Amino acid sequence: MKPPAFDYLRANSVDEVIDLLREHGPDAKLLAGGQSLVPMLNFRLLRPSVVIDINRVPDLDRISLTGHEASVADSTAGALHLGTLVRHHTLESSLEVRRCNPLLAAAAAEIGHLAIRNRGTIGGSLAHNDPVGELPLIAVLLDANLHLRNPAGERSVPASQFFVSLLETDIGDEELLTGATFPEVRSDTGWGFEELSRRTGDFAIVAAAATLELDGGIVRQARIAIAGVGDVAQRFEQAEELLQGGALTREQLAAVRDSIEQSCTPTSDVHASADYRRHAAGVLTCRALEAAWSRTETGAPS
Repeated sequence: MKPPAFDYLRANSVDEVIDLLREHGPDAKLLAGGQSLVPMLNFRLLRPSVVIDINRVPDLDRISLTGHEASVADSTAGALHLGTLVRHHTLESSLEVRRCNPLLAAAAAEIGHLAIRNRGTIGGSLAHNDPVGELPLIAVLLDANLHLRNPAGERSVPASQFFVSLLETDIGDEELLTGATFPEVRSDTGWGFEELSRRTGDFAIVAAAATLELDGGIVRQARIAIAGVGDVAQRFEQAEELLQGGALTREQLAAVRDSIEQSCTPTSDVHASADYRRHAAGVLTCRALEAAWSRTETGAPS
């Protein structure tokens, strides 16, 4: 299949991108890795009059850490700043990312195949907002902040407000997603990520991620997020509350699974029925929690 006709423009600075977006508005689409944009063009799901290539914009592929050194010695968490052009493969292989946020690196390794990860970008994944996307899931789980630039200046949006609906985000027609900030996952925080797909590299049917912060073997804070059971990745706070204030036990896992299966409202499609997605969400969440618990060096759930 062939895309509709469009004009191709190449930007060399963030300011130039903003000027072009202001000039062309909703008729323009941005090209970074192209792993989502190009298929949508080929299927003619998108018909932009202009495609703006941002691959040569400097500094948008940077990875930086803040507060990481101090966080090793005290309870203050650092932050991981990712430019919008950071490739998925860079994310999964970067030693900085693995040290600061190993959960993010593990999730990135599950995105498609290596050829896709070599070209795909974190900004493209977050802006595309696939309902089973790995990076939107981790952004929701960890309360990441998304950074946007527009003609009026800059703004940051928490993930809970950024992902609006199916393939829809809070990005305006004249805005560029310049990057995202993820909090550090400290070494004393357990994490788990589980994904169900038909074959390696396929889109996930359901994915779940969790973190556990402990204090003396007791769960101080739990986070649970699931993708594939709605139009966007979702936190499950009611299930999280079931874990706080105690050790992880088989009884708690069963209660969490029941809570998730009762509260999530997936729909059926050609890939899986609603009942199957609901069941998978509960099972994968329990596996993610068990993995998180094991990474806190507390042993298996009792």
